Amino acid sequence: MMRIIENPRISEYQKLLQRPVFDTISLLGIVKPIMETIKNEGNKAILKFNKEFDKFDLPNFEINKLELKKIADTCPSDLKSAIQQASENIEKFHASQLIDYKIIETMKGVRCWQKMVPIQKVGLYIPGGSAPLFSTVLMLAIPAKLAGCSEIILCTPPNPSGLNPAIAYAALLSGVEKIFLVGGSQAIAALTYGTETISKVDKLFGPGNQYVTAAKQLASLEGVAIDLPAGPSEVLIYADETAIPKFVAADLLSQAEHGADSQVILVSPTKEIIHSVLQEIEIQLEKLPRKEIARKALKNSKAFIIPSENEAIKLINEYAPEHLILSVKNYNSVQEKIYNAGSIFLGNYTPESAGDYASGTNHTLPTNGYARAYSGVSLDSFCKKITVQEISKEGLQNIGKTIEIMAEAENLQAHKNAVSIRSY
Repeated sequence: MMRIIENPRISEYQKLLQRPVFDTISLLGIVKPIMETIKNEGNKAILKFNKEFDKFDLPNFEINKLELKKIADTCPSDLKSAIQQASENIEKFHASQLIDYKIIETMKGVRCWQKMVPIQKVGLYIPGGSAPLFSTVLMLAIPAKLAGCSEIILCTPPNPSGLNPAIAYAALLSGVEKIFLVGGSQAIAALTYGTETISKVDKLFGPGNQYVTAAKQLASLEGVAIDLPAGPSEVLIYADETAIPKFVAADLLSQAEHGADSQVILVSPTKEIIHSVLQEIEIQLEKLPRKEIARKALKNSKAFIIPSENEAIKLINEYAPEHLILSVKNYNSVQEKIYNAGSIFLGNYTPESAGDYASGTNHTLPTNGYARAYSGVSLDSFCKKITVQEISKEGLQNIGKTIEIMAEAENLQAHKNAVSIRSY
């Protein structure tokens, strides 16, 4: 069960908040040969790894449109309706991020502006296995479509019978047309280097296990951009006497069940609240199908008793959680002081699961403390911004002397000449 820490000193926060550590060198040592094999052998290597890792022994790993519709039709109707509702909310939220850029005249005759253009080829990795994340299809494919990406390629691990019906339906609904049954680091390699049937992409998106994460790190060294650094899922909950213990316990367990390497953190002003939540965790844990996974994650997890709100906020910002739930009376004023978090959930009736599935915000978020410097996936993640400028002859007369003086001061005579030669 979670370790309880009472009134830690601020100087101890960093050490106490450390995440589970992985042997990155060993991981890269395992993943790199797989990447190299895919690079050198293409589809032949994919077939080999599909058989070895996923027990999928069919020669065709591409899903065509007809097959996609056929598989999607087997998705239960109530799940289809839920996916449709989530899709509408996600599209509405991400469409609001489209921006009209203005032309700015910085001085007379000098006009500057930005234009937003889509990244042309994107690769979406969708985890399968025991938890097929069809919701991630919506979170990635919908903003990619809104941005106008010309090629969207989806890779997901095959199950023994092929493609998961919910993933198929989410892909069909989101307009994804290129789908390949390939998982793990071999999928990342295929999207990085390209094969006979899978195109090389410009940017990779999607969560995955530690091997997928390592493969994305290697892909970034090959000139392929990645969405953000990713690691095991995590949540921090700040709960006071207004919190409802069974709600808090459920939210902690919702992240703990992701994987044994996940981490959940509870922060509260009193010991009584902590104990009430821990009791609820024990009750709810026994009813979970993935209780053994959650139990292992709880061993990586901690509960902090911190009476001072200011110190609790310092701890939250130090941890920089992927998900932050504020189950406190004055959650709005606390939220204003948070500057390190992937996504924030306010009050007793905003479960983290809402963001994972259907409220509209994106669930692809920075983990492992990267929320100090990274944002979660948004429409911007699928775009580039290019600056444009236009200077008239009059504008060059107005700005030319400034450019010449600065260029000469930096001993860059050719820069100066590029202005002087225009005889403004």
